[in-house]
Amino acid sequence: MLLALLKTMRPRQWTKNGFVFAALLFDRKLFHLPSLGHTVLAFILLCLMSSAVYIMNDLVDIDSDREHPTKRKRPLPSGQLDVRVAGAAGLLFAGGSLAAGFALSPPFGLILLIYLLIQVAYTFYLKHQVLLDVLAVASGFVLRVGAGVAVLEQVQRFSPWLYVCTALLALFLALGKRRHELLLLGQGASNHRAILDEYNLDLIDRLLGLVTSSVLVAYSLYTFLAEGLPENHTMMLTIPFVLYGLFRYLYLIHIREEGGAPEEILLRDRPLQLTLFLWIGLVGLILYTS
Repeated sequence: MLLALLKTMRPRQWTKNGFVFAALLFDRKLFHLPSLGHTVLAFILLCLMSSAVYIMNDLVDIDSDREHPTKRKRPLPSGQLDVRVAGAAGLLFAGGSLAAGFALSPPFGLILLIYLLIQVAYTFYLKHQVLLDVLAVASGFVLRVGAGVAVLEQVQRFSPWLYVCTALLALFLALGKRRHELLLLGQGASNHRAILDEYNLDLIDRLLGLVTSSVLVAYSLYTFLAEGLPENHTMMLTIPFVLYGLFRYLYLIHIREEGGAPEEILLRDRPLQLTLFLWIGLVGLILYTS
């Protein structure tokens, strides 16, 4: 039962909450122990809250998931996890993370509450509204970045440009996921997720092209326009890594027909992992040695 509950909490997707560390890195507080401690706590609370949301989603979608080729193997649709246990755990995780979040920082607690409300709205309404569904998904990533800002005492070098970059990157990932679902489920896609009837591959590919270009432009503008960066514009050296990362992900989407679970791609695709590692390393080197 505990193992089934852990699977329903989807620990693989906790990697998304890593966006909370963005403010810590870019505000040059990575080695400031109080700020690091607050950010780690924020990460843990975000994991609990996101797990509560995943449990809620699985409870609401339990019938449709039983008809899905892969989701039917999840603990709730397969009957490995009792519905009452899952519901109680979800309430405990959501309530506990909210209480701890407000205790850690009132602005952070408010962000957690907003995140929960958006996810509830997504589960019961927004996921059935074309385009609003992917925008709602993207908002969760922006809120994660905002959560990292909220737990820092003073933010001096974090640029609002990073919110724009995060939102566009999240849209890129969400559209990739929609594309994968259309390919995986084929003609019966709308039977598993009704909103897929409003999409087709041509529309998604056009949107992906638009968002990909926008991510690259927004990040490039950040590297030489944002305040708080080195005046010699060395941050521009990180642009090729972002470009390759986008190209690699597009390759995985279009050639290997992946993209259904971005967090799983990150955990298994070595070139993408290496690119992310090198990008973080170079960003850290530029910010912390200039």
